[in-house]
Amino acid sequence: MRNYIIKRLLLIPLTLLGIMTINFFIIQLAPGGPVEHIMAKMEGINTDATAQITGSAQMNMEKNSSYQGSQGLSDDIRLELEKQFGFDKPIHQRYFKMIKDYAMFDFGKSYYKDKTVIDLITERMPVSISLGLWSTLIIYLIAIPLGIKKAVNDGSKMDIWSSFTIILGSAIPVFLFAVFLIVFFAGGTYFQWFPLRGLTSDNFAELSTLGKIKDYFWHITLPVLTMVIGGFASLTILTKNSFLDEINKQYVLTAKAKGLTQKQVLYGHVFRNAMLIVIAGFPSLLIKMLFTGALLVEIVFSLNGLGLLGYEAIMSRDYPIIFGSLYIFALLGLILKLISDITYSLVDPRINFEKM
Repeated sequence: MRNYIIKRLLLIPLTLLGIMTINFFIIQLAPGGPVEHIMAKMEGINTDATAQITGSAQMNMEKNSSYQGSQGLSDDIRLELEKQFGFDKPIHQRYFKMIKDYAMFDFGKSYYKDKTVIDLITERMPVSISLGLWSTLIIYLIAIPLGIKKAVNDGSKMDIWSSFTIILGSAIPVFLFAVFLIVFFAGGTYFQWFPLRGLTSDNFAELSTLGKIKDYFWHITLPVLTMVIGGFASLTILTKNSFLDEINKQYVLTAKAKGLTQKQVLYGHVFRNAMLIVIAGFPSLLIKMLFTGALLVEIVFSLNGLGLLGYEAIMSRDYPIIFGSLYIFALLGLILKLISDITYSLVDPRINFEKM
């Protein structure tokens, strides 16, 4: 196993290089970069996400307006912007500079926020980690026992009704469920049991240690509940199907014939084999909860996390944040995948990755 871990660790830099290279050239060669974004704003053209709704008629109106910026900008301004953003250099020089800087974990400075990328990621990371870890933990605590119970009672009324509830819950969009919780429990229309926005109160620094803990969980309850509802359905079904597949195998019938109880068979023999596929899905679920699944939740509950940071960077063409976030996400994903493989071998010693 040691040789396998060393081999995987050596592959991480090469994998990161491939990911960053592909994304660098795709983004750099795509139209509509930060220079065009700034110039469009200076010309009075709407560059927000909703700008596409108004269509070309709105753009023609803005072009024909009396605003001086809408009459066009000189080439000197474009050249100055290109120099400011570093686009006056050839693309291969920009590429090698990025690779060199990223090898030293130097992600540069945001184009618009007047902060380094690492500072922005450090500021937003606690929010995403809080949402991701708590959501993933609660999802596993709910989905695994429920999936096992559904497998043992396959076809029963409990199995049917729980499946209906799971399908109904997964069919509801995450943002819609978030709005529902706000309306009912955050002062929208009915109850005001939870705060509407933020991860902590304004007077958080003045609270006692116990008060800070209570305030933190008070704020995070609704966002985490929203993410749990949207994420536990697939893991529950996966757990059920995995256990059903193992329960119907010959070794289970042999164990029952030897006089073992259902609980002994289930947790002494079936559990270890059935949990392999569940463990394999842990890294992808955690990454989803940390960086992608929380985007709409962060927007609805006004939480400044990494998902919202990445979305803002994409909309404003803030390349340093885009590439820096991509690098961090890819690195964490590769590390979590390695941890998943190690956990595989710990759960089932028969698995030997070195022979694969």
